[in-house]
Amino acid sequence: MRQVLTVLSTILAVAISATSFAASCGDVNNSGNINILDATYLITYLYKSGPAPNCGAGYVGICGDVNNSGSVNLLDVTYLISYLYKSGPAPVCGCGTVTDINGNVYKTIVIGSQCWMAENLKVTNYRNGDAIPNVTSDYIWFELTTGAYCNYNNNVGNVALYGRLYNWHAAVDARNIAPTGWHVPSDAEWQILVNYLGGDAVAGGKMKEAGTTHWLTPNTGATNESGFTGLPAGRRDLDGYFLNLGGIGYFWSTTVAPANHAWFRNLHYYLESVTHGDYAQVGGFSIRCVKD
Repeated sequence: MRQVLTVLSTILAVAISATSFAASCGDVNNSGNINILDATYLITYLYKSGPAPNCGAGYVGICGDVNNSGSVNLLDVTYLISYLYKSGPAPVCGCGTVTDINGNVYKTIVIGSQCWMAENLKVTNYRNGDAIPNVTSDYIWFELTTGAYCNYNNNVGNVALYGRLYNWHAAVDARNIAPTGWHVPSDAEWQILVNYLGGDAVAGGKMKEAGTTHWLTPNTGATNESGFTGLPAGRRDLDGYFLNLGGIGYFWSTTVAPANHAWFRNLHYYLESVTHGDYAQVGGFSIRCVKD
C-alpha cells in the first residue's frame, strides 16, 4: 500500500501531458493519447476494482503490460510515469508468452497490428507430436525434399540464443511447426511488419538487436526500437555448409518463389535495411512465428 501511495503522490505532483499513441500499448484508457490518466487508470484497475485496460478495438497485445513482463501490475504504472516524465523507454507490450510442443517458452512483441515472437523458433516436433528430423550430414541435407532442422555447426550450444535452422519444407509442413494459435508468416505478412517500421530501407535497424554483443561491427543502424530483437543466426547452405553466424539473420516466409525457391527476409550487420529475396527451399534459415 505504501508503494501505491507513493505512486499517487507522484501523479498529483505532475501535470497532465500527452503523447499521441492511439490504439496502442500504453493507451490503456483508449483516449487516443498516452498521458498520466493512463497511469491513474491502471491504479484504479489494480487497487480499486476499476475497468480493465482497453487499448482499442483490434489491439492484439496485453493492454496495460507496458513493460512486457507478462502481467499487469504496479511496475507498469511506474514504467509509464518514467516514460512520460523521466525520458524512460516507450511502452513495449507483448501477447504474453507462447510455449511450443517441446516446452520452449518464447517472448512476444506487438508491432503495429501484429504480434510476433521476439525469439527464433527452437522446436523439434511438429504440433501433432511428430518429430522433425535433425539432419547433420551435408550430403543428406542437400538431397532433402521433406522437413528437417539442424543446429548451427551441428552444435546444440548455439540453440539457446539463436534457435534452430529449418529448411522451407519444415516451415510449410501441414503438421504445423508453429505453436497452437501461431503460424509461420507469409511474405505479405513480413511486408506488413516492414512497412509499419518505415519500409525496407530503414526497418532492419529497428528490428536488429542493438550493439555488437552478438552482431559483428558495425551493426549499422541497429536500435531494436521495435522490440523484434533480430539476431544473426546464420544459415545452412545448399551444400550443407554453415555460414554467417554473427553477420546475417535469415527468416523464412511460407510464400513460394519461382524455380523451387521461397521468399525470405534477412538482416545484415552492415545494413540498416531489410533484404527481400528468394532462396532454394533446401536452405536452412531461422523461423519467427506471428500470432493468428
